[in-house]
Amino acid sequence: MPEWVQTTIVSTPNGTRSNALVVADVAHVLWAASLGCLGLHLWPYRASDAAHADELRIDLDPQPGTGFDDARRVARHTHAILEELGIVGYPKTTGSRGIHVYVRLRPRWDSTAVRAAAVALARELERRHPELVTASWWKEERGPRVFVDFNQNAPHKTVFGAWFVRPRTTGHVSTPFGWEELDEIDPEALTLATVPARLSALGDPWEGIAAEPQSLDPLLELAAADRASGLPDAPWPPEYPKAPDEPVRVAPSRARRPS
Repeated sequence: MPEWVQTTIVSTPNGTRSNALVVADVAHVLWAASLGCLGLHLWPYRASDAAHADELRIDLDPQPGTGFDDARRVARHTHAILEELGIVGYPKTTGSRGIHVYVRLRPRWDSTAVRAAAVALARELERRHPELVTASWWKEERGPRVFVDFNQNAPHKTVFGAWFVRPRTTGHVSTPFGWEELDEIDPEALTLATVPARLSALGDPWEGIAAEPQSLDPLLELAAADRASGLPDAPWPPEYPKAPDEPVRVAPSRARRPS
């Protein structure tokens, strides 16, 4: 690679270490694109501060039997809860069927704490809207609801970045939008052919996301209340070490029953 390309060492949960591209400027993005990388999956922290996550990423993932309109409804409920807590969220399409809502954070919390906040938000959404939202990690328990994928905030997890193009023949773009657009946004219309003109006409809805990084404390208070009421940690992905108070990491239909 050219000498000017910046990289940083990253490690996966099993300890594998490798060089990752640092998105230092547009030239780095263009260099990646020239190698055929159409969409970058971004790590949850800045290269200069790997100890602290700087984003909460709320992944609204429609399950079989649901679609984007259901994700739209859950996004509206997510927005309402965040507003109650004094937190500003920034939505974008995923370039597929769902919606992401990002919260830019002060560099105070590690990814484990951010994941705990995401678990608390997922559970609160499920409590308020059980017919529409699920926080169940096991697919067999989700049903035709929108899954709030809290584990996208686990350490070392990467998420498809804003403004990048999905490697699909339609060239769909993961596109930031304003909350006032939620009722009308059409992910099928947001493509490599249409998004540049939209950006020129409307500007960047996420322009202010980094101006005032926010506190995670309101969501961590929800998490603490759940723990105090007896709720254990939610299951982690299989490649992660077992958490201290995590339930049995096996699908309910496969769990051994007492004899």
